[in-house]
Amino acid sequence: MSRPDPHDPDLPLSVLLAEWPDLAPLFWDRNMLCPGCPIAPFHTLTDACEVYGIDEAEVRAVVMRALPRD
Repeated sequence: MSRPDPHDPDLPLSVLLAEWPDLAPLFWDRNMLCPGCPIAPFHTLTDACEVYGIDEAEVRAVVMRALPRD
């Protein structure tokens, strides 16, 4: 099975965090409770940023920088 594409705007947060669990603190640092949230399978990064009123471009940039270079 191939890895999910973290750049995919439709990638559910649950998949992103299951594949890269070390990203969880990046959400908690922004008071985003996405890791472990029952809605994470249905929300994308875009959705979560909208719900929390957080700048998506900033969060997406931080997440992408934190991803390991395979």
